[in-house]
Amino acid sequence: MSNKRAALLLAQLLVCLLALTGCHGSKGLEAFAVPQEFDETQQHEITFWAKNDTNMTQVAIYEDAIRGFEALYPNIRVNLRLYTDYSKIYNDVITNIATQTTPNVCITYPDHIATYMTGTNSVVPLDALFENEKYGLGGSEVRFDSPTQEEIIGQFLGECVLGGRHYAVPFMRSTEACYVNRTYVEALGFTLPETLTWDFIWEVSEAAMTKDEEGNFLVNGQKVMIPFIYKSTDNMMIQMLRQRNAGYSTDDGRIEIFNDTTRELLYTVAEHAKSGAFSTFKISSYPANFLNAGQCIFAVDSTAGATWMGPDAPLIDISEEKLVDFEIEVMTIPQFDPEHPKMISQGPSVCIFNKEDPQEVLASWLFTQYLLTNDVQIAYACTEGYVPVTSKAQSSGAYQEYLARSGEDNDEHYDVKIRASKLLLDNTHSTFVTPVYNGSASLRSAAGQMIEEVTKAVRRKKTVDDAFMEKLFADMTSLYRLDQLAGQGKTEMIGEDDPGPLPDAAVALIAALAGTWILMGAYVLRQRIRKKK
Repeated sequence: MSNKRAALLLAQLLVCLLALTGCHGSKGLEAFAVPQEFDETQQHEITFWAKNDTNMTQVAIYEDAIRGFEALYPNIRVNLRLYTDYSKIYNDVITNIATQTTPNVCITYPDHIATYMTGTNSVVPLDALFENEKYGLGGSEVRFDSPTQEEIIGQFLGECVLGGRHYAVPFMRSTEACYVNRTYVEALGFTLPETLTWDFIWEVSEAAMTKDEEGNFLVNGQKVMIPFIYKSTDNMMIQMLRQRNAGYSTDDGRIEIFNDTTRELLYTVAEHAKSGAFSTFKISSYPANFLNAGQCIFAVDSTAGATWMGPDAPLIDISEEKLVDFEIEVMTIPQFDPEHPKMISQGPSVCIFNKEDPQEVLASWLFTQYLLTNDVQIAYACTEGYVPVTSKAQSSGAYQEYLARSGEDNDEHYDVKIRASKLLLDNTHSTFVTPVYNGSASLRSAAGQMIEEVTKAVRRKKTVDDAFMEKLFADMTSLYRLDQLAGQGKTEMIGEDDPGPLPDAAVALIAALAGTWILMGAYVLRQRIRKKK
């Protein structure tokens, strides 16, 4: 390669990197202001990024919603892009923020939105849109039956507040449930309490580990039995800490998870993982598969996963010959204080990304509102153990009829799925969410990873003692950069004048830029030395 060509390539690389990095911390896009009128003569093409678990019924609901909306607003075309994992949506959004090529509307989680907001004015605050008389929630110029702000369940809408402003609307809500093999619990000589406790779970799980002389577990007559399997260890640790009123994180981002209660909980996990009574999804696989094969007694998963649970479940992932018939119960997750239950609220929300044209943003907002209509909310809620996020949908005749038909069939009205939905409806007041700020997603990951690491350690015959715990805490702090989050106090700053820490994608780009400058400097220096020679 010639020197001139090498220099040209380096210069082109530099230009590309400068374009991609986009001067983090600059004003970026202008703050969105609601237009006085929606210009229906202007054509808009907006993108909608959504997630589904290859559930074609959910895909059809999205597509029907788009068709219905486009019929009302012929000047707006909605392009649907589907993902199978929220983390992939998150990574793609982060990558696209630098080039201002984000989607218009995105299904996501508040933890992720907090990071999206590192791009100044990248995410649209929705309060002014909520209150707009013409195009706001229940607005006079909206062409469909939009819910009012008061008709969105307050508990769910409150989960979308970051730094004192709404940056999303809830789309669906779920919580976690414990799916229990009642048949095996009673075969072991126990009676299910009204509310599960951690002590009860551990006691039954250990009792289920008894084997006969041939190495078969007495309770199921099989070679395999993992009595207690937890799908999301992130949620497991977070909920245990909240139930114990122990530190996790403050609202302003101060990390409190590395405390004596966390240590105590991890020792308990280690004890039961060592006996084989406890495992996790990441280590063993889906709890539903073990539950349905008679190889698990307590399977904790989302209420949205209810269609996989039970011998008659419509979405069973194991072969029919492996199925074991049993009576299934749908219960709240285990508690330390059953008189004051606490469980996490989860489920996707919808945010809107800012664009240069405020009319395009308004078009995005109208479509976002359409996702809150009864037809969309009820149809989607009927696919899994989700519940609608509006009181209008929850109290509608169509949704109440759906609930009343529980057990009528093993498809749309599968009783386990509807019981899971009712569990959340009955316990909405007992749900909570964790503080949200730039980096809160990393803390969530660390919370679950500690349980995973302890469980793997005892399975590998490692010693779990105070030295192990100290190293674990240090490793988690380093791996998830929690020392860079502690005490930041970024919650009320995000999206304002201070853009917060750079996302990983931007850090990588800046590092590449620095490397390019070094290469260019080395090239120039080399040329000068050659000339002197």
